[in-house]
This record gives sequence, C-alpha cells and structure tokens, in this order.
Amino acid sequence: MKKILIRNGNILTASENFIGDILIEGEKIKAIGSSLPETDCEVIDASGLTLMPGGVDPHTHFDLPMGKTVSSDDHYSGHKAAAFGGTTSVMDFVSFDRPTLEESITLWQEKAYPKAAVDFSFHMNLSKWNEEIKKELSLLVKWGMPSIKVFTSYNGRLRLQDGEIFSAMQQAKELGLLTLLHAENGDVIEILTREALDRGHLSPEWHALTRPAWGAVESTLRGIALAAQSGAALYIVHMNAAGEVDQLQYGRENGLPIIGETCPQYLFFTIDHLRRNDGAKWVCSPPIRSVEDNQRLWEGLAQGIIQTIATDHCPFFYDGTKPILYEGKEIAIPGKELGKGDFTQIPNGLPGVGDRLPILWNYGVRSGKISPNQFVALTSTNPAKVFGLYPQKGALIPGADADIVIWDMERRVDYGVQYAQHRTDYNLYEGWELVGYPIKVFLRGKIIVDDGKWFGKAGDGKFIRRLAGVNVI
Repeated sequence: MKKILIRNGNILTASENFIGDILIEGEKIKAIGSSLPETDCEVIDASGLTLMPGGVDPHTHFDLPMGKTVSSDDHYSGHKAAAFGGTTSVMDFVSFDRPTLEESITLWQEKAYPKAAVDFSFHMNLSKWNEEIKKELSLLVKWGMPSIKVFTSYNGRLRLQDGEIFSAMQQAKELGLLTLLHAENGDVIEILTREALDRGHLSPEWHALTRPAWGAVESTLRGIALAAQSGAALYIVHMNAAGEVDQLQYGRENGLPIIGETCPQYLFFTIDHLRRNDGAKWVCSPPIRSVEDNQRLWEGLAQGIIQTIATDHCPFFYDGTKPILYEGKEIAIPGKELGKGDFTQIPNGLPGVGDRLPILWNYGVRSGKISPNQFVALTSTNPAKVFGLYPQKGALIPGADADIVIWDMERRVDYGVQYAQHRTDYNLYEGWELVGYPIKVFLRGKIIVDDGKWFGKAGDGKFIRRLAGVNVI
C-alpha cells in the first residue's frame, strides 16, 4: 500500500494550528505528529506551506436543466473546478422529475457516477407530497442520502404548501432526516413579477426587486416555526438577508435545532451589480441584496450564528452563442443571453464551487472578518458534521480520508475566468488579487491537482453514504 509523508507543514484545522507531519497510507490518514519516520514513503516537504482538510461544499447544482438550457458544469467539469479551488467533497440535489423518489435518484446516479471527479453525495428535492411519497422517504436512509429540500417559492413547480412542509418535517423527524429550506415568499414574487412585466420593467435589477428581502425573512421565520412545531431540525440554505440572520439567532437562542448557510455571492455583491451592463451575470435566486445585508451576514459568520458557507454553484454561460475552449474542445451552451430584454428568462445561477476557498481566505481571513480556524470550520468541518460525513471528511485526524489541501500562503494570483476552472465564459471575481492559493490537492491519498496540473479523471469520485441522524452544531 502506497505511503506518502507530508513533512513539516503548518497544519490548520477547525480548532488547531501547529507544525507537523501527516502520513498517508492508501486512502486514509495513518498518523499525524512530528518527526514521523520516513520508511518506505514518498516524502513531500511542506515547509512554509499550510495543510488543511479538503473543502466540503454542501450546496451545488451540476447538469441541472433550467428552462431552455442546462447548467454548464456537469459532474465532471464542476468537480474538477471544485478540486482546483481546494474542495474535495460536494453535495448535489436530485430533482424530483420522475414519478417516484427511486426513479428520480436513479436518473441522477446515471448522470453523476461515471463523471464524478471528487467525492459526492445527494440531497432530495421534495417538490411533491402525498402519502405514497411519505412512505417512500424511508428509502433515503437506506440509500445513504438522509436530507430533503423543501421550497416556499417557485409556485406551481417546486413549492409545497405549509401544511405539506409540516407533514414532511414530521416524517423527517421520525426518520432522522435533515430538512433543508429555500426561504422566499412565492406568492409575493408571483404578484410583483407580473406587475413588473406589465409595466415594462425588464432589466436584471428587477429580478431582485421582485424578490424582496422581507419575503426571505418572513419565510425563514415561518420555516423555523414549522420546525419548532414538528420537532424537526432545519437547515436554511443560501441565507442572503440581514433579517434572516436575526431570525436564525432567535431560533437558536430559543433552543431550536436550526442551522444556517450562506454563500460568497451574498457576502460580496449587491443589487448594484445587477444594474451594470452585464448585470445578468449576477442573477441568482435568492438575489443579491445590499451592503447592509453583506455586513450582517459577515457578523453572523464571525459570531457563530451561521454555521456553513456553501456556493449554490449553478453556472451558465454569459453568452452561450460564443464557444469557449474546454479541455481542447470548443463548447457552447445556451446561457444568460436567453434573458436579454426580459429578466424572467435569465437562467438563475452563478459559478462558484472553485472560487469559494481562495476568495474567502483572501477577503474573509486576510481581511480579519473571520479567523483561520473559522474558515476551516465554515467551509469543511461544519458541513461535514451537519451532513453526516465527519470524521471521514472535513478532518485531519488518523482514520479520516486523506483529503488534504496544501496552500502556499505567499502565492499571488490575478484571479478570473482564465484562472478558474469552471466550464463557463465569465467569473464573478474577475481581476481580484489573491495572496494565498491551493497548490496541491489530494483526494483519498491521490494527488489530483499539482501546481496547476490536473491529474484527476472522471470516475475518481465516490458516492459517500451518510447515516441518518441530525448533528446540530
């Protein structure tokens, strides 16, 4: 069994920071310590470098059909982009597109398994509800994907009514499933969108103006109340508004098992970006908000109110009429040009799975907004714990998978689309200057990224079965 000894690195975890060695044997971390013996080992000198657990992104969308197109990263290209950014585990959502959960999951397995380049798991979108589906939920435990997602928006497509969400939460409580909530007010959005179109308000900023922050705040509190009454744990995805942080804090201070997630786009961008000539690039749901919302979300992270940072990665081409070169081949996929002149036709979603760690390190840790240990907790250890992957993932301890990222904290990068590995034609962080970047990435002991070179391949990634039972941190 192959052994690799990473020598003299600065080991950074969610709780510690020390100089030491990591011994990899096969796919696992065998030992951590100082001056470990080098017998029969390949030795990597990490002096002056930092070692972290591979990132865990609990919220991504690959190969997702949307309107007249599909998200531009599939389970290979998106996983590759994740790896270059230091993320080695991702979680995707199964769309409830077939008559049964089992058929829907089988479809997603067929799409993902042959292409996966990092390790992965699934959540189940619960966009329909009846007694048969209620009975079928127990199969999610058997299949190792004990999490469901419900929506209070997307009327007529994904939304469940409050009573249905409550009933699903009751069953989730009984089975040990974690319920994820997309919190917006679908009725308000429907009315405001119709009014905007009638009045000729068609530019991208109206995507945000028709999805007001109060709808997210109200729906978040409503979800927390439903969780309290059902006894179920609740995970609020892509928190974007200051008031949501207040509601999360209220729920947790009252002893409720509520967990919060935000994403980089809600920390760095505002509605003013939608007002740019290329504003369609920033169209996502929920929308980006205001500087005040940015600031409160950062406070929520720093104070431990919010537990995870994901990406909601769902990229589209900005101009899908013009091909890009990807792995030596030209590719073009219809994208945000579909909504030129009508914001309701812009595919909702942004690239981000590869940006998350480098951007947050530079503009979160280096700027003093969060500590290095909080960075590891928010982007790796906490999501692994919440979703039943820990300590297999999100940890640098003996017995854990050898998912290790080696960072050069002095590496300077002029970031943007030419540096990121997403299969799309733009990057939200174009021209941002980074100091500190992952240079080597290990997936279960195999080096898949080495100083800008790709050594991974489709099929390297494994589906990670998760155990039922909610870990509220």
